[in-house]
Amino acid sequence: MNNHSKLAIIAIIIVIPVASFAVYSSDSSQRNITLETTKLQVISSFYPLHEFSQNIGKEKVDAVLLVPIGVEPHDWEPTIKDVQILQVSDLIIINGIGFENWIDNLEENNFQGIIVDTSSGILINLDNENNNEIEDPHIWLNPVYAKIQVQNIANAFSNSDPKNQKYYQSNAEEYLEQLDLLDLKIRNELSSCTSDFIAFHDAFSYFAEEYDLNQHTIISSNDPHGEATAKTLENIISTARELNINIIFSEESVNPKTSQIIANEINGKVLVLSPLEVISEGTYISQMTKNLENLKEALC
Repeated sequence: MNNHSKLAIIAIIIVIPVASFAVYSSDSSQRNITLETTKLQVISSFYPLHEFSQNIGKEKVDAVLLVPIGVEPHDWEPTIKDVQILQVSDLIIINGIGFENWIDNLEENNFQGIIVDTSSGILINLDNENNNEIEDPHIWLNPVYAKIQVQNIANAFSNSDPKNQKYYQSNAEEYLEQLDLLDLKIRNELSSCTSDFIAFHDAFSYFAEEYDLNQHTIISSNDPHGEATAKTLENIISTARELNINIIFSEESVNPKTSQIIANEINGKVLVLSPLEVISEGTYISQMTKNLENLKEALC
């Protein structure tokens, strides 16, 4: 389907009366909104933001996850039913920095709700010659940046539902304390370790910068679906040997074969370093803690 067709479909959907949504049902309970005027209707683009929204809003909001658990959000596009859900929401919580490539079409077609860009206020320094063209969206993997995302969500809830402002801000403060503890734990436990690690794709730039680590990648892209060439594999194997690295990281949503080939060449092993894009179990904090444990095995 070309872009003109997509825009035409979205334009048609916009004029469908909201009442028609009442008869819509979804196979996934996570993506089924019950219209309650007393609650904010909140849709988050992918899992970490959904969890942040749940922790802040709790029973005061109807929080819905847009990209289903287990689906890679990088290349996801909304269906007609997804756009129907988006059109009746009060707030759409997005990561920003180009991560949600479908958001422009929604804005161009007069979306009446509020789009909350959680990257607002995050100052990013990109060490890249082409940094005007290439932006890394993986801010949520840095707990310090995640705290800003949480506060942005809390402020958006407060602005849209002022009578519950204290409730949202209090919940946010409690969750921010947990993120502070996570940040402190990572900082303390990696402080005396080596710094070089090999991730699968270029997702941990902000994490590495925050904790004085050096990220090397198999796929030198912000998208995990790139392909490693023979030359790439040769370079990574050489890097691993030079830096005495014996653990190669993979991810939940990719075939570990590439990482295993490298590990075999250096007599090492493969562990998972999750970008939390396709989370299927646990929470943001538990998954980040699991990442920390695997990093400690590699670096400490």
